[in-house]
Amino acid sequence: MGFKIAIVGATGNVGREMLNILSERAFPVSEVVALASSRSINTEVSFGDKTLKVKNLENYDFSDTDICLMSAGGTVSKKWSPKIAAQGCIVIDNSSAWRYDADVPLIVPEVNPDAISGYTKRNIIANPNCSTAQLVVALKPLHDHAKIKRLVVSTYQSVSGAGKDGMDELFNQTRAVFVADSISSHKFTKRIAFNVIPHIDDFMEDGYTKEEWKVLAETKKMLDPKIKVTCTAVRVPVFIGHSESVNIEFENEISADEARDILRDAPGCQVIDKHEDGGYITPYECAGEDATFISRIREDATVENGLNIWVVSDNLRKGAALNAIQIAELMDNRRLIKPRLAA
Repeated sequence: MGFKIAIVGATGNVGREMLNILSERAFPVSEVVALASSRSINTEVSFGDKTLKVKNLENYDFSDTDICLMSAGGTVSKKWSPKIAAQGCIVIDNSSAWRYDADVPLIVPEVNPDAISGYTKRNIIANPNCSTAQLVVALKPLHDHAKIKRLVVSTYQSVSGAGKDGMDELFNQTRAVFVADSISSHKFTKRIAFNVIPHIDDFMEDGYTKEEWKVLAETKKMLDPKIKVTCTAVRVPVFIGHSESVNIEFENEISADEARDILRDAPGCQVIDKHEDGGYITPYECAGEDATFISRIREDATVENGLNIWVVSDNLRKGAALNAIQIAELMDNRRLIKPRLAA
């Protein structure tokens, strides 16, 4: 007997990727239900070789559904996740709505799987921000070996992190450049085609943006609250794949060669690091892949016990959909959940 799974936000980029990954990884399902707002009713989405018609979230009964993969944004999640959880359905939420709630575990299975046991307090589990997910996958094995003191993170985030509208804006602006049409910006604060924008999410009083704060807060919650973190988040004209330049200061000695060996053996990590032309990974190459790729591993001589690394991953997969499904797999493997219809 498999699990009955509902996907809220099934027509979005991440929702569709969730459907793809559920099928690819052969997660044990008895039924998959695609849900969205009323304006998307009867829209068709693919699940393996099947076509699902989208149903209305507003009148869906979750009482016999085991897992809800929530990917409809923070406002929808704040309203609906507690209601869904109250019906006995476990919510794995992809928004920022619950990440900083002390009673909601924030999980990356390769990093802090034991924290999953805390889900019973609210029946909600939070998925981290896309840029944080790949970051902590790369940092966890290094932290276990040499203990991280301080991080300086610069992100180079693809437009898919802003949803389909972000991807459409890059496509339309790029085409406009080549045919000499006028360029308009709606999703981003400035033109994104052939440009970079050092601004993701809203500005806070201290001059940082919420996206930058998320990296700080989520890294501390999942990895170690004592780590000092600073971040600059930049939007770049790439469709899929987030990249990060990470400067790490450790308490204990660690060499680039040691870091390379540690990361090669670490779950979810793939090292591509040759000191030659093309001996590194780019976001174009990581699209559609599950791994977190690490390149440009080198020692930083300006600080004691310092390293620099380059981290790249598909933000729609490990940064969102894949991680959510890995959380469901973790719950199944640890027998924290069983199909309600089998009871």
